[in-house]
Amino acid sequence: MTGEPVRNLTSVSLKYKELVRSEYAYVTEYNSLPGEHVLLTDRYTELLIIQRHREQTEREEEIRSRGEKFFSARDSEKYINITVEQFFSPDDHGLIPKAVVLQGNSGNGKSFTAQKIMLDWASGTVYAENFNFIFHLKCKEINQISEVKSLVELLRYSQSLTPAQISQILQHSPERVLFLIDGFDELKLSQDNMSNLSPPLDVQTPASPESTLKALLSGRLLPESFLLVTTRSTATDTLSKLLKKQPQRFTEIMGFSERGVEEYFQRFFKDDQLLQTQAYELVKANETLFTASFIPVICWIICTVFRERHNDGKNSVHDLETTTSIYVDFVSILLEHHCQGLSQSVPSLLRSLGQLAERGMLEQQVLFDKKSVSETVSDPANIPFLCKFLFRRKIRQETMFSFMHLSFQEFFTALYYVLMSKEESQMKVKDLLRPLKTSGYQNYISTEKLPLLPVIQFLCGLFNKDVSSSLMESQSLSVSVTIQDQIKEWILNFLMKRDMSRAWHMRMFILHCLYELHEEDFVRKAMDRWENVDLSGSSMRRTDCWVLQYCLQFSPPTTSLNLSRCSITAEKLKILQPAVCRSQTLVLGVEDLSDDDVGVLISALGEGKDLSCLSVENSALSDQGIQQVFDALSKQKSLGAVNFMVKTITTNTVVMITNFIHNKDIKKGIRLTVEDDRKMFRFSEISSPLTEPPLPGISLACPHSEISNIDWTTFSQIISEIKDTQQISTGFDEQLDALLSFLCSVPGLKKVYLTVRSLTDYWVSGTLCLMETCPSLIHVIVEVIDGDFRRRCTKPTDQCSEPKDWTHSCNQGVKLQFGGESSPYPDK
Repeated sequence: MTGEPVRNLTSVSLKYKELVRSEYAYVTEYNSLPGEHVLLTDRYTELLIIQRHREQTEREEEIRSRGEKFFSARDSEKYINITVEQFFSPDDHGLIPKAVVLQGNSGNGKSFTAQKIMLDWASGTVYAENFNFIFHLKCKEINQISEVKSLVELLRYSQSLTPAQISQILQHSPERVLFLIDGFDELKLSQDNMSNLSPPLDVQTPASPESTLKALLSGRLLPESFLLVTTRSTATDTLSKLLKKQPQRFTEIMGFSERGVEEYFQRFFKDDQLLQTQAYELVKANETLFTASFIPVICWIICTVFRERHNDGKNSVHDLETTTSIYVDFVSILLEHHCQGLSQSVPSLLRSLGQLAERGMLEQQVLFDKKSVSETVSDPANIPFLCKFLFRRKIRQETMFSFMHLSFQEFFTALYYVLMSKEESQMKVKDLLRPLKTSGYQNYISTEKLPLLPVIQFLCGLFNKDVSSSLMESQSLSVSVTIQDQIKEWILNFLMKRDMSRAWHMRMFILHCLYELHEEDFVRKAMDRWENVDLSGSSMRRTDCWVLQYCLQFSPPTTSLNLSRCSITAEKLKILQPAVCRSQTLVLGVEDLSDDDVGVLISALGEGKDLSCLSVENSALSDQGIQQVFDALSKQKSLGAVNFMVKTITTNTVVMITNFIHNKDIKKGIRLTVEDDRKMFRFSEISSPLTEPPLPGISLACPHSEISNIDWTTFSQIISEIKDTQQISTGFDEQLDALLSFLCSVPGLKKVYLTVRSLTDYWVSGTLCLMETCPSLIHVIVEVIDGDFRRRCTKPTDQCSEPKDWTHSCNQGVKLQFGGESSPYPDK
């Protein structure tokens, strides 16, 4: 070959790259109006791509997992990311793959990635050393070609090059050419006609587009060239039969990692940091939506809806959309843009998918064999809502199907019920609710025991007027009013049950159902019946906090709210603040608070409440923080019990407590706890984590009327001196005498609880003396702990080094109860 054609190809390549940069710089979104587009670089976010086939158990675990658990699995070593730049790097044997398969589910970003590869190559940032030309063949466009075409003509059809230029490129250096075949699953190529196609003999020979692509894939045409093929999992096995080039690299595009989801929101709202933060935090608070956000199309829908609500002036901060509405939008997009050439109508397709989904829900199954799927769903390989996997079974392969995630299986089950006839849907919902109407419903502790609970939640979402209108407008599907009334009646009846307090998980589930309904009149009607919203003991997620906040805005102010032991952190309290503030009767427990979070707590408490109990656990409040909380508590109508965990108890702390007690009637008292850094004990007084205090804990009880008569300043000074004194020193005996003398002076002292490191003669005699000289004292407990909590054993303390059971203590720790029974410490 002479030098002249080479120089011509160089100029052709430069011009071609310029045209590619221009053509691929922008993307048209699903809802773009004519002429609207966005920069690809403003939207494209790094996707998680792995280079291995996953096992059946691994896929099943991923399909079932949700939220943080779902994304944390993607951060594990099993999901080592391979970048686009590494697609054509040498493998473990030093061989460069001739063909790369990029498999992924619908909406996971395969075509987006293909466009980004074209743009980056033309910009010189990827494959510049590998390929002089990349030709992008879109199977969706090839389907529109009915006449025979040569490969040169096919490339001319989709590229801005002349046939002569293309011929020269393919003849001069085919080993420097990459064919990017995008959307193989959309290619109209059935198993029946695959073997009957006549392959072209060279790049100039006309043939059907399918046979030309087959020849390219098999290596009959341009065997020296390279291939990158994107496809859905449902067509991977067909592709593997055609793709003969070796060596090959298989990759799977998984969608976003957790970091990818956050980065997508940052890119989408790059001009509004506040909006980006609000949108992302809202989605992260919704476990189901957050899980589904690994699908880029779901992220786009959420961001688009959020931006639209913001532009319309709606309160998007507190009310994004129901989970169901996002799923309906996703299904509509896939039906419109990824379901060309379906062999059945949309209602028929959705019913068959729903039937398959329901069977899986009833049998608690997320993976389906090929036979059972084919019996239910027509042409499953062309349905974008299903995923297809190949697994090894000894000496053979087995094909399995699944939905993208368990939540989509739950959604299609609910959709199936609303698309049935009136009689069928009534029977289905009746069966669905039957387990929840039995007297034993309160014994269920999670949705794992009632796997169809999420289906009920999606049903409520489908009843939402906006959602049902969307279904009718986009797919001409109507939702049954009859089953809507069935579920609403069940919700109201459930709220009237006297024993509902025994089923906190069901109470939370009802709140989620009301949120998905998003029907203000009915939510108000339901909350009017719920006089005592008791969620105590439930470990509330951020999702639950948003749902509770929404529902409580429709409650009457007289509603009693109990949020004790609900794992409410400062972050969650910010979400709940409006709901907590408007509740007139309240029990509140918060944890992990610092001084920076006191403002949130004060704002939530408001004024004029009947505050039965406020508990601040696992926190480290300073005297200043405590004072701020006391100021807020003094503005309440009534106050029951107050429990604080603080950094330290100082003389100032004692003075604050005393002044507060003087000025505020507290029905049940105040408890302050100090926790050391090792999280091993809770003290009623301070101890240094670097020493072994002889008196780790002390508490006492006396009549409320006598509290103001106690010299708390002296008490604080004695305790502070004891904690700095070693038990073996003479100074300790003096401090012990001072403590016992102080206790004798406490008016009306009823109970004393002491935790000591070891029980010496001095401790025993001092305790007995206290009992003799204090006539009001009726109960004394002295708990002895020698060494750290470890297994109970007979070894010397310094030889016991393997902590196994933290309920037991070395050296037979003892609890002595005077006025009660004596028992070995570890026995409860």
